Amino acid sequence: MIVVVCPGQGSQTPGFLEPWLALPAFSAGLQHISEDLGLDLLAHGTISDADTIRDTAIAQPLIVAAGILTLETLLTPERRDRIGGIAGHSVGELTAAAGAGILNTSEAVRFVHARGMAMQAAAALIPTGMSAVIGADETELLARVAELGLEPANFNGSGQIVVAGALDALAALAETPPTRARVIPLQVAGAFHTRYMRPAVERMTVVADSLRPDNPTLPIWTNRDGSQVKDGTRFVDLLVAQVSSPVRWDRCMEAFAAAGVTGIIEVAPAGALVGLAKRGLKGVPSVAIKTPDDLPAAWAMIDQQS
Repeated sequence: MIVVVCPGQGSQTPGFLEPWLALPAFSAGLQHISEDLGLDLLAHGTISDADTIRDTAIAQPLIVAAGILTLETLLTPERRDRIGGIAGHSVGELTAAAGAGILNTSEAVRFVHARGMAMQAAAALIPTGMSAVIGADETELLARVAELGLEPANFNGSGQIVVAGALDALAALAETPPTRARVIPLQVAGAFHTRYMRPAVERMTVVADSLRPDNPTLPIWTNRDGSQVKDGTRFVDLLVAQVSSPVRWDRCMEAFAAAGVTGIIEVAPAGALVGLAKRGLKGVPSVAIKTPDDLPAAWAMIDQQS
């Protein structure tokens, strides 16, 4: 069973879309999305620098547009029938929702554009940040996090948990980390997937009310708890709530394993989720589609499915 995974914010790098623009359909699709949003994603995916594409309001639509267009290139109709399921990490859930047929491309990019701006505005209200904690005992870490008024934001599996909150509390955690743990500050605008994003949830509730989701035509797992969701409206509700609730990617990977995953394919901008899978799903083959040159390996993996 092949599972396609869709990366979240932080996976983008300067110029990552340059090789993709050699594909006429990809280039035309990116141009269309750019015009639809009034955002020059072609420039941001090719010539914009790291600081520019780190901006939440740019990064999120850029990542989702890249992922959706990669999916369109990857999944020809006959290959789509051989996919066992799809899931996304954080904003990558919008890519997955489009891939599963819950939202069409226009709805997905409109949602993510609003999401990026709403989260950016929420982050501007109070200075906050995020740090990755690697190698900590989870019980010890969560106790320390609660003591400092921080919150767990991403449970990424393989001993990696991202925590978020006030900058002074993150500094205190770095000064006295849990036993044998490393604390790595992340270059992000705010405390995503925590209570600090509740103003963004209010905004996204209004946006979600304008959508007309369909039920998924591929199995899809939610970041809420790793369960499969069969109702499109419920999945959109979870997308809204996810803005201020933790991403349980660890449970998604556990669900893949329980479902009998035999291969992982990550769409562009790929690399982070395949890296987590190599530690959390040891022995499961994977393909990270970073450029069009990686497509043949992904197609070959799919074509091996009966």
